[in-house]
Amino acid sequence: MQYKETKPCNALEPFIHSYWELKGDEHDRQWERNFPDGCAGLVMNLADTCLTDNGRVSMAFGKTYVVGATTSFKDSFIDSNTHLVGVCLKPAAFANFYTYAAQNELTELTVEFEKANSFKIDNIMKDSAAYLNQFFTDRIKTTINPLQSIIKDIHASHGQLRIKELSKQYNTTVRQLERSFKKHVGISPKEYANIIRFQHTLGIIKNSGENRSLLDIAYECGYYDHAHLTNEIKRNTGLSPSQL
Repeated sequence: MQYKETKPCNALEPFIHSYWELKGDEHDRQWERNFPDGCAGLVMNLADTCLTDNGRVSMAFGKTYVVGATTSFKDSFIDSNTHLVGVCLKPAAFANFYTYAAQNELTELTVEFEKANSFKIDNIMKDSAAYLNQFFTDRIKTTINPLQSIIKDIHASHGQLRIKELSKQYNTTVRQLERSFKKHVGISPKEYANIIRFQHTLGIIKNSGENRSLLDIAYECGYYDHAHLTNEIKRNTGLSPSQL
């Protein structure tokens, strides 16, 4: 499998993490697993029908799909004919480009876009990065992200900032914050913080090797104990810590 990421142009960096392209190799025939990251995205299928969402959704050739934020792992089937191009948006950035639906209506889903919102396959095939830079630059509806500062604080704390404290800090209520997150991100602030904590913890586990116990990592990352961390890993990845 060949996978590469490309950064967007400078003007789009506040809204887009990256463009990505995935191509299957000659001997590929496996399920590829993605872990939740709190981000929405878009993907276009440039080859044969591709199964995603753990086999529940078939992405057809030439179609563009919007992918909502997820709270658990998602599998896609990759074989030698797979060719996908996608866009990973930053959290709450979907509304900077689209007036489509509240993000909580798309959570856990992969939904075909109508033609007016879709990418043009000939342009994608010619030069995907250049085309996507122009596509999104032309589409910017607003440069305001109402949750940008809050999301930044969640990341700075590695997901360990309590939502009640966060709401007080920004002079709002927990309920108002939850409504805003569900509208713009698709999940609650607590769910988002849990994902950021999980991603941070995953990085520590992968880089620690056998030098640290899972219990030490659990305490450092704000989990109650070894079992709490293990359950979170299984929920987000479908795997045990030893399988990561």
